[in-house]
Amino acid sequence: MNLFELTRTLIDLESITGNERQVGIFLHDLLASLAAKHGGRTECVEIEPDRFNVFACWGEPVVTMSTHMDTVPPHVPSREDGESIWGRGACDTKGIIASMITAAERLLADGACNFGLLFVVGEERNSAGAMAAARMPRGSRYLINGEPTGNKLALGSKGALRYEISAQGRMAHSAYPELGESAIEKLLDVLQQLREMPMPVDPVLGRGTMNIGTIAGGRAPNVIPDSAKAEVMIRLVSDPGPTREAVKEAADGRVEAREVLCIPALQLGSLDGYETTVVSYTTDIPAFEGAWGTPFLIGPGTIHVAHTLDERVPKAELVEAVEIYQQMVRQLLAKE
Repeated sequence: MNLFELTRTLIDLESITGNERQVGIFLHDLLASLAAKHGGRTECVEIEPDRFNVFACWGEPVVTMSTHMDTVPPHVPSREDGESIWGRGACDTKGIIASMITAAERLLADGACNFGLLFVVGEERNSAGAMAAARMPRGSRYLINGEPTGNKLALGSKGALRYEISAQGRMAHSAYPELGESAIEKLLDVLQQLREMPMPVDPVLGRGTMNIGTIAGGRAPNVIPDSAKAEVMIRLVSDPGPTREAVKEAADGRVEAREVLCIPALQLGSLDGYETTVVSYTTDIPAFEGAWGTPFLIGPGTIHVAHTLDERVPKAELVEAVEIYQQMVRQLLAKE
């Protein structure tokens, strides 16, 4: 299966977060065949029932290429034109998986060893796979993490602070609002205060941002709502402490703000010979906690089309990524 065929096959295996089993089995079988041919080993590391990371290595893994198997909804099957491969996960990150596996095949054909491949679950929700991998390191000293960076080496990435904000009220007939207490109005007041809070700025990572991702609540147009909830994602560029305090102040006495996830902002190292960039999104790298080695972040495609119905990855960047991953593995092995 060539690079483009493998990319499309992976896209067509639906793997929305929580449903990674099918693509995990496919990748394990593919890597087991490659391991048998070149004297490597593979393993599935269970995270929870029907969810597992897939790891393969040849020799003792000094360098590990890694990315995630899961995607955001909805599933969109693959299609192809002269320039790009389209579909859910094309750039985030099925094309990256295909590029890493193809790079591994070529490295092995050239006699390289002491590297591995690690594909994890759950990055799009809570980095469960990467956090589990951090508890079970395999000796790797360098981690090449794949996310769409336009094949430029990222010098840093923003962090993430996610909240579930819940408001409680009292039901009443909407003709007599004074008899009730609107949970939705409470929630809206707090969300407006959050929208107005100043966001930190970092000279490398830029300005922090906030997104109100979901809002739900109420029972009917003629009922004063007794409950409402929102999910908020804040992109961090600095210490999360002041932002936490601002959320706490906005919520105080009006709503409950429950912190669901906190991933710190990162400033990463670089290697000679690569174009560089800075990305605004969060990755699995903080969840690895350095347990798999010094992290590098690079991959084909642009995040601007990820999570959209226009998700795609340029074929030329997939081909280029295969060469980049081989070069990086060789460079990092040479450092040892």
